[in-house]
Amino acid sequence: MNNTVTVGIADLNIAKGEDCLVTYALGSCVGICLYDPIMRIAGLAHIMLPDSTQLVNVTNQPYKFADTAIIELVKIMQQNGAHAVNLKAKIAGGAQMFAAMSNSSLANIGERNVKAVKAGLMRMHIPLLAEDTGKNYGRTLYFDAPTGTMRIKSAAKGEWEF
Repeated sequence: MNNTVTVGIADLNIAKGEDCLVTYALGSCVGICLYDPIMRIAGLAHIMLPDSTQLVNVTNQPYKFADTAIIELVKIMQQNGAHAVNLKAKIAGGAQMFAAMSNSSLANIGERNVKAVKAGLMRMHIPLLAEDTGKNYGRTLYFDAPTGTMRIKSAAKGEWEF
């Protein structure tokens, strides 16, 4: 039986067997898909912001930030049988959704999120196999545990997979 496991904004989860992970509303946020192809364990984090160290009182939401969510996702995957040396990554999101705004920090948050995710993956020696990032439209991301396939749907652009 296939279950669809929904990952909310500033959230993460894993899937095994025939299950599929999904996250909605990836605008400037980034969906980080991690996969252990040997153990067939998939993980998905939906991050909102690049760096937890830039804000005060960040004790409540480690899944919200690229720098902390990747670490937490790897830890949870390992607790469920994944091996860090096997992990591969795919990412999506990081769109420029606020181009008309004058606050340049907010206008380029998608780009900053993508850079932070790539830096975090590099620090943890996780190869990035595919990405669908940037541009100016939102995405829904599906990530299949049995295959490690990342499928993207967009109202503006249709559907494709990596």
